[in-house]
Amino acid sequence: MEHIVIIGNGIAGVTAARHIRKKSDKKITIISGESKYFFSRTALMYVYMGHLKFEHTQPYENWFWKKNNIELKEGFVTKIETDKNQLLFKDNSSLFYDKLIIATGSKPNKFGWKGQDLKGVMGLYHKQDLENLEKFAPNKGVCKRAVIVGGGLIGIELAEMLRSRKIPVTFLVRETSFWNSVLPTQESEMINRHILEHQIDLRLNSNLKEIISDENGQVKSVIIEETNEEILCNVVGLTAGVSPNIDFLKNTNIACNKGVLVNLYLETNIPNIYAIGDCAEQTHPIVNRRPIEAVWYTGRMMGETVAQTICDKKTEYKPGNWFNSAKFLDIEYQTYGWVFSEQTKSENEGCFQWQHPSENKCISISYDKNSHEFLGINTFGIRMRHDIFDQWLSEKKSVEHILEFLADANFDPEFYKSHEAEIVTKFNQEMSTNIQVKKKSWKRIFSKV
Repeated sequence: MEHIVIIGNGIAGVTAARHIRKKSDKKITIISGESKYFFSRTALMYVYMGHLKFEHTQPYENWFWKKNNIELKEGFVTKIETDKNQLLFKDNSSLFYDKLIIATGSKPNKFGWKGQDLKGVMGLYHKQDLENLEKFAPNKGVCKRAVIVGGGLIGIELAEMLRSRKIPVTFLVRETSFWNSVLPTQESEMINRHILEHQIDLRLNSNLKEIISDENGQVKSVIIEETNEEILCNVVGLTAGVSPNIDFLKNTNIACNKGVLVNLYLETNIPNIYAIGDCAEQTHPIVNRRPIEAVWYTGRMMGETVAQTICDKKTEYKPGNWFNSAKFLDIEYQTYGWVFSEQTKSENEGCFQWQHPSENKCISISYDKNSHEFLGINTFGIRMRHDIFDQWLSEKKSVEHILEFLADANFDPEFYKSHEAEIVTKFNQEMSTNIQVKKKSWKRIFSKV
């Protein structure tokens, strides 16, 4: 019987196992050194905040794996002997495979800071990070202050977690405005204000110089690069992005760059070895997508795709239109298609923006200045329907069409206030005065609200 071995029990690896089992009776083994059972990584923050227990993050009962004849093995793979189809483990045991799926996910970035391996320094990715938070930051009494290094989605999640336990937080962000390499200016500045409103000590243009140890090898303070200011703290959260967790592949003949290099079928350069999820790097990036996408839903899609190929239906990975969602403290964020920051957008990209005068709500809609084709939308504080925007992007609808039917995409409950009328009014005003838009190609939009 063909033996399929999957290294990693995150969303990518587990999805692959489930779909292989649906389609075949192949022998399946999932290996993990983090936890025996699959859990939802994105839910870790809610465990710390008291909304969930850890067992609530496990989508499947513990009996699920045995019932579905999926073997779970705990251990750390130290080497892959591709010529022998064999895995070697830290405890000197071994395991043979017929086909191998590498799904080892990510690890928090470290940039060689002095003190980065002290006790009390952690990321927010693994189950062990949650355990370290409970140990070093259970409450304000134990942790007088935490310093978070790196401004992004993981950093702001960690800040929210610590503030839920009344722990003071200093947030070091090297950019001039929060996440402004991704977000347009109005959105980035709104998040700046929102962070400060939550009593988080936001330090823009600030880099970590070093982490200082106490006499017990635990965090005592950090030094800021630009000012040499010392900030006393008991915990340092390193959230300056993640990178593929592939160190154990360094001495193999599996081709790697930042991640494990794969083609559109998620195949590596070695026959019968595949890579999926955060650790996979596309040799030829798909449209505007990054070669490595550390996103939950793309990991799931890769798992489904590779399962088809392994079950003798070779299938190309087609992630479709880009989308994502997150929360910035109390503000919900959605993005569909491509809305680039001022730093990265092209000359042909126009951007219409609307912001509520008093509430934390705004949208940015990008479009091609010449053809008026709709390119993407960011929404903050207003929920939109994924299926409708996915359809509009695929059909290459015009920006005028998007504004005309924007109310159809609104997903907020009926008792929420609707803002389509004022959004359309502003769009009409801007378009009628924009000398870059030919009047003959522009039509006035009438609100459907």
